[in-house]
Amino acid sequence: MTAGRQSLAPNKEWYTPPDFLEMVYEVLGNVSLDPCGATNSPVKADTIFIFPNQNGLEETWDYSTIFCNPPYGRDPLSKTSIKDWLRKCSDAWQRGSEVIALVPVAPNTSHWKEYVFPTCSAICFLSDSRFKFIGAGDKGAPMAVSAVYWGSSPEKFANVFGKRGNIMSPFRATNNKKTIDIERQDGYAYVSQ
Repeated sequence: MTAGRQSLAPNKEWYTPPDFLEMVYEVLGNVSLDPCGATNSPVKADTIFIFPNQNGLEETWDYSTIFCNPPYGRDPLSKTSIKDWLRKCSDAWQRGSEVIALVPVAPNTSHWKEYVFPTCSAICFLSDSRFKFIGAGDKGAPMAVSAVYWGSSPEKFANVFGKRGNIMSPFRATNNKKTIDIERQDGYAYVSQ
């Protein structure tokens, strides 16, 4: 977990719920790669990397469409964290892949400042007060979560995911009531309504 939070659920494998995955499939179509797979995961992907046989951080992500629900905590053995997964998502987009990641909202962290805000195409801040992962227990996740999109169809992403929360892109912020255009000048964002 992030920000020092500990999961009270005995199960540490939290799977993406099918209703969320339907939105992923609507945006991406076929998912070519799930780099963070698990044996019981409901993700339908052509290629699934399952740890420890395949470490998604060490494998190539040269696939056209990728869905990533990465481990949220730090792995003390490999010394990796969610920052490494977000770097891979951003790098895959730079090489031509279309990527959606389901990650905790943590805009004050270095991984959001380096690999989400400056490189993603859009973000959906999910309105679920406690996102219900499969296996996370009845209360759901103890943190806010978001869907981060790296790709060339941010409008499609916004249309699909906008039903589940507020959308922000580097140049446009949208909620269910109005759209605000953001102009970037000299490294600052100016709002025009």
